[in-house]
Amino acid sequence: MGPNVVLVTGVSRFLGGHLAARLAANPAIDRVLGVDTVQPGRDLMRRMGRTEFVRADIRNPLISKVINNAGVDTVVHAAINTHTGPGGRATLKEMNVIGSMQLLAACQQSPRVRKVVVRSTCAVYGSSSRDPAVFTEDLEPKDLPTSGYAKDAVEIEGYVRGFGRRRPDVDITTLRFSNLIGPRIDAMLARYFMLPVVPTVLGFDARFQLLHSEDALAVLERATLGDATGAYNVAGDGVLMLSQAIRRAGRVALPLPSMSVPAVTQLFRSARLVDFSPEQLRFLNFGRVVDTTRLRETFGYTPRWTTQQAFDDFVRGRGLRPVVEPENIMALERRAGDLLSRLR
Repeated sequence: MGPNVVLVTGVSRFLGGHLAARLAANPAIDRVLGVDTVQPGRDLMRRMGRTEFVRADIRNPLISKVINNAGVDTVVHAAINTHTGPGGRATLKEMNVIGSMQLLAACQQSPRVRKVVVRSTCAVYGSSSRDPAVFTEDLEPKDLPTSGYAKDAVEIEGYVRGFGRRRPDVDITTLRFSNLIGPRIDAMLARYFMLPVVPTVLGFDARFQLLHSEDALAVLERATLGDATGAYNVAGDGVLMLSQAIRRAGRVALPLPSMSVPAVTQLFRSARLVDFSPEQLRFLNFGRVVDTTRLRETFGYTPRWTTQQAFDDFVRGRGLRPVVEPENIMALERRAGDLLSRLR
């Protein structure tokens, strides 16, 4: 039995807003409510169609009234935030953790809620030199994240499991997205690769997976409409090395000694270019790869874009041009070759 009344959190941002638009276009769904503290932009509001926007803060217990009064039976929690806003880290943690706690408490009190979908992240596995080659959904991380958005996600998943024990009648789907990228989404990794000179840590070349933002939307929609439950790793097939990605984006790598990285990252944060957290730096050092067998075989979805295709679509969509033209590099290589020949 499909959903009748769906509530989506975080509709002022890409995933929440575009998911609400897809659900509102589905005639089998009676009502779609979009919740956020700020109203979506004009273009996104137009795309959301018949979605009923509710300006509400999920940290406030009044979210329970919204769920009860509307007769919500399906809740999609897409409001987990990855960017540190004007209020700093404390505000981000409060929005993520306290907001999720209040939302789950409201779902627990509502007898009509029968399905909850939670957007989580593969960052719950952390990043460490002791990590396994590939993380499955059942593997425990060697080193739990100790800060930032990753730590928030670990806490949120703990509250989700507690909610599941208290309400075993509710179907719960937890989607652990790898790093999102695409021409239409603003993400930390996208900002990082848009820098003309990309700082890296000397001696490290992380391998990682990416998820196209359109695949993320498709997975959220399928989870909302379908009956799959449990936790799922969601990522595109294949991996990229950090050095490969920098070359494909036409950027210039700047390897830095590890001792100088904190000062450089603070400079980028002060200039509001990229928000590097300690966990994000560990990811750029060690990377992370997850197994997606359960996504394909149990959940029933295979991402349309591989990791490489998703990254290349981001490069094309953002119109990234090489900082140094390949012709100039080839000319320098030829001159170096000629010089070596003469020296011999």
